Amino acid sequence: MPHADLSALHELLGPDARPCRRAVTGERGTALPAFTDHHVHTHLIDEAPLSRHGIAAVVDLGGDPIALARRPGGGFPAVAYAGAFLTAPGGYPVGRSWAPPETTHEITNISLDAGVPGGVATAIDEQHTCGASVIKVALNFSSGPVFDLETLQAIVASAHARGLPVVAHVEGEGMLRRALDAGVDALAHTPFSEWADPASIARARAMGQRWISTLSIHDGPDRERATINLTTFAAAGGRVLYGTDLGNGDRASGIQPDELASLDSAGVRGPALVAALADPWPLREAPHGVASFVAGEAPGSVDEVPAWLAGATVVPTEELIHDDHR
Repeated sequence: MPHADLSALHELLGPDARPCRRAVTGERGTALPAFTDHHVHTHLIDEAPLSRHGIAAVVDLGGDPIALARRPGGGFPAVAYAGAFLTAPGGYPVGRSWAPPETTHEITNISLDAGVPGGVATAIDEQHTCGASVIKVALNFSSGPVFDLETLQAIVASAHARGLPVVAHVEGEGMLRRALDAGVDALAHTPFSEWADPASIARARAMGQRWISTLSIHDGPDRERATINLTTFAAAGGRVLYGTDLGNGDRASGIQPDELASLDSAGVRGPALVAALADPWPLREAPHGVASFVAGEAPGSVDEVPAWLAGATVVPTEELIHDDHR
């Protein structure tokens, strides 16, 4: 590929985009880093189509920690997980039909001593022992009790002591600020039930907080708030991750075109959109040995990128012959 064309490809899709062809089929296209959906619930979805439709890895943000620990390794999609939702007694999502009892852990004691029933450290140790890569907390003030700031700070401190980031489901007035005050590392959803004020957005960006998008699960005012909040956060330099809350609603497994289009409309465009898909968080590295491949001609403009990315599939990197190295 001529240098000028390669430069144009990188301008549209980022420096890791590479023209290539598949050795077995001869099909030409573009290779990109492996894509991750940063918010799914594997017990509610059919995982089989994910890799065929562009998703090489997922982050399960709420499931049975023992069942997740027993998953066979080595296949695709690769799965990182939080284990159970940590929640206040009677808090979200306790009692929800989609959340079996094994998927929630109610914290009743702020203790940081190991083995204390209902204690903070006990809950963190349970998820950590089961192989969790991140801790999930519920801050859904709209649907029941939530952690006070002291308990939430203890959870964050205990998780960080074990090298685990904390992601929060934030819903209800004041919950974004509580997550910021406690040092929560990521939001499972772009704030959708409250407006993110400029000071909160500046704090979130300064502390390196990541916001998982999940724009397309909303309708009406919630979607408008989430879109504007994410637009402002992204424009301020905030770190955005592609995530869909797959399992919430009846949607096919794989890349969600509506989520890509929603991110694009929020200003997460071109290379930034690819980066939101390709970030391996909460892991340090993306899955080895695979890439996300889009067949056919590369997009001609940034406006074409979201629909084009929706055609991705996951292929072994050893199958790809890079045209720029011929």
